Amino acid sequence: MAIDSLSIMAPAGPGGGWDQTARTIQSTLQSEGLVSNIQVSNVAGAGGTIGLQQFINQSSGDPAATIVGGYVMVGAVIANASPVGLDDITPLARLTGEYVVVVVPANSEIETAQDLAAMLEADPGGVTWAGGSAGGVDHIAVGRFAQEAGVDPAAINYIPYSGGGEALAAILGGQVTAGVSGYSEFSAQIEAGELRVIGITAPEAQEYTDAPTFVEQGYNLDIQNWRMIAGAPDITDEEKAELISVIQEMAGSDAWNDELRNRGWVNTYMDGAAFEEYLANEIESTTAILQDLGISQ
Repeated sequence: MAIDSLSIMAPAGPGGGWDQTARTIQSTLQSEGLVSNIQVSNVAGAGGTIGLQQFINQSSGDPAATIVGGYVMVGAVIANASPVGLDDITPLARLTGEYVVVVVPANSEIETAQDLAAMLEADPGGVTWAGGSAGGVDHIAVGRFAQEAGVDPAAINYIPYSGGGEALAAILGGQVTAGVSGYSEFSAQIEAGELRVIGITAPEAQEYTDAPTFVEQGYNLDIQNWRMIAGAPDITDEEKAELISVIQEMAGSDAWNDELRNRGWVNTYMDGAAFEEYLANEIESTTAILQDLGISQ
């Protein structure tokens, strides 16, 4: 199946993860002959919610309009009290994901998730965490770990950094107890033996790392920074099915999976009703943890 034309909005500036996702979709759909004419646009701001609102207002009923997004947007909608949400668009598919790792400097006395949990239980505020923006996937992972360790998430001492480089410097310099980010952010330092992985938030072991999962250490953390593609509001079931069919074919192509390997992205493809149910659960659980973290009311 092929579609004549498609527009993809990346609700972020050029160069970031959502923009890269949109342009990788564009190049793959074209190289596979699935869509002949594709335009990518960027609308940045407020964790994707500015672009999301513009997309909803301008694209309703348009079967050729799509938007990329992801887990960051779930939290941004809640934290920014956005007048629109992901339930206002038509979810098509989850495409990729990246699991979160918790790391410590190689010379840290912390060696396991149990060690970290014991330290957190003894003095929640004394354990400092370096990660990305407040309310983002890193912060949520720490909050969920605190809950699993029997600690109030509101008591954690989380320090948000705007750039991965700053957070990395703080971790390596021993200015914080632990760091949290997507695996790719720390992979070079992990492989060089400068950082030790305490756990990864995947449900099972991952082929690209021998890091232990939190699950196998007794902490039920299954969190990924996933990315998705969605259609416009108010398209027909037939139009939705046609879009999913094209995206499904793209996701199964060698060209797409080669791109994923080159970029260090994990194929966590899920579409249709299964993805809609997953998204609803993510919105519900994220709303709850952000309240527990004091990010939203």
